[in-house]
Amino acid sequence: MRQSGWCMTAIATALMMLVGCAAPMPHVLANEIHADCSNAWLLHLPGIAGMRRIDHEMIRGFQAAGYTGKTKIYDWTENDPGLDALVAYKRNHREAEKVADQITKQFRADPHLEIILTGHSGGTGIAVWALEYLPDDVQVQTVFLLASALSPEYDLSRALRHVRGKVYVFTSPGDSLVLGTGTRLFGTIDGIKSDAAGLNGFVTPKGADKELYAKLVSEPYQRDWINFGHIGNHIGCMSRAFVANVMAPMLLKDLAALEPVAQATTQPAAGEEHQAQASAGKSEKKM
Repeated sequence: MRQSGWCMTAIATALMMLVGCAAPMPHVLANEIHADCSNAWLLHLPGIAGMRRIDHEMIRGFQAAGYTGKTKIYDWTENDPGLDALVAYKRNHREAEKVADQITKQFRADPHLEIILTGHSGGTGIAVWALEYLPDDVQVQTVFLLASALSPEYDLSRALRHVRGKVYVFTSPGDSLVLGTGTRLFGTIDGIKSDAAGLNGFVTPKGADKELYAKLVSEPYQRDWINFGHIGNHIGCMSRAFVANVMAPMLLKDLAALEPVAQATTQPAAGEEHQAQASAGKSEKKM
């Protein structure tokens, strides 16, 4: 137990030292992407530390890049963060059900709502389980899994059925202190003592739906991300500059691509359009 306590202290200390390591805000390229976010809702699930400054920084990163939709951060740790939150398997599944209820409520109010789900570390487990608990007809648009504390071979098939668009999986082999040493000692969020998926990504397990797994977009760490405050550690993917310059453009491009589809659904049917033109022609003749 002394060794376990020392390791967790070392991990916590390293994270606290790195929280302040954020690069100055560079030019946000995503501002050049014109996407209508008026009908978007972003729900973020923090890691086992609960809601912290880094979670608000992530939201500000999206907003700095031009995301203007609604946002919400849901702390699923029930004021019991840390290792207790990691191993509270039954409680975490109850929390995932609550998240699924929130998503379902938003979807029922507006089935065309563009729901974005983001999760960091242990929060990725809650995100995936919430997707699994959704009713058959309920879907979200885009998902970001950041430094996932799920085990790599966790079958995502059931969750992926509830995603219309893409699931971006951000990983870093430099995150080995938390998602290697930490999860081998104390387990992943799904209770497996192994390296977590946030190191090198998910693998497709036997029996998984390969067509659904095509929705996964792997985003392994790139060296130039250090320019945006991401040094390859556990929380670098949460820095405002990184989110604004790397993650937000992905989201805004996806939302912008949906706009022609949304406009097409509001156009009159071919018969209706023909009838409207005919009526307009009759009116001109009368004049």
